[in-house]
Amino acid sequence: MKKVTIHEIAEILNIDSSTVSRALNDSDRVNSKTKKKVLKKAEELGYRPNLLASNLRQNKSNTIGVVVPRISRSFFSSAIAGIEEMAHNADFNVVISQSLEKHKREQKIVNNLFSNRVDGILISVSMETETSSHLEILERAGVPFVFFDRHCSDMRNSNKVLIDDFAGAYEAVSHLIRNNCKRIVHFSGPQTLEIYKNRLAGYKKALESYGIPFDPKLVITSNLMQEDGKRMAGKLIKTESAIDAIFAANDLAAIGAMKYLKSIDKKIPEDIAIVGFSNEPVSEMIEPSLTTLDQLGFEIGKISCSLLLDKIQVKDNESENKTIILKPNLIIRDSSQKKGSL
Repeated sequence: MKKVTIHEIAEILNIDSSTVSRALNDSDRVNSKTKKKVLKKAEELGYRPNLLASNLRQNKSNTIGVVVPRISRSFFSSAIAGIEEMAHNADFNVVISQSLEKHKREQKIVNNLFSNRVDGILISVSMETETSSHLEILERAGVPFVFFDRHCSDMRNSNKVLIDDFAGAYEAVSHLIRNNCKRIVHFSGPQTLEIYKNRLAGYKKALESYGIPFDPKLVITSNLMQEDGKRMAGKLIKTESAIDAIFAANDLAAIGAMKYLKSIDKKIPEDIAIVGFSNEPVSEMIEPSLTTLDQLGFEIGKISCSLLLDKIQVKDNESENKTIILKPNLIIRDSSQKKGSL
């Protein structure tokens, strides 16, 4: 279908194309009678404005890019919902991409978003991302970006909206200890990411607070997929028969461990109590239901988008960067409540 141009409307109405353009943009330089005539003819012909050309002239796209590891994770889908609500209210479009936990894919996405002239980017980095070098193109061009949930540790002076991973882990492990657990395993993620460093630190601090010695053999690192949880639980049962709890840095690994333990007739929480982190929807539906930490995805999405929009609209890259930290909520369910708890 052929696109109708302002020049064709002008020719039909026998007026200048500049007058048509002003009428379509509701300019005061065109009288109301001419405006009505132009708008009526534009509607009849099915005219649609060329937003891309208009945006290029104004040096803006009214579009923000969002980069997440996996859209399928409930935290990220919730965060995207919060982002889209804020963006819609500000008349911004949202382009969503997923890195699938691959650094090279993330790098390509950032370059593509930059080439397509997005006004800003919200990013939660992949498990493989160790440096922020691929974001330097944004800094040099003055394109604002905000980290949410996961960020690059080498970029201290940046805009971030984060969960207090240390406090969440500390609360989770303290809860297990109060439920008579002493030999607590920690399923951790890659220590290149700050969120997993902080969750490990919170785990250690909780042990220290209750006078339980830290044993590095009880910390196992993986990519925290469900299969990793099964594999790690199987390895532990063979080598660490005295364990009585698992604190997993995400729900998927916790659920994987639960499936394995149930397959060998271990009782949860009587034999081994389990706590996850992220509050996936399935966590409430499995049997027993999984104690976990809610990461407040929707709120993080709204706050991070609001922070980015402020940066875009102010257009002041020299203004002070912000770090906003939210505390996760511990949701206590059946998987961690042993009888005779403290």
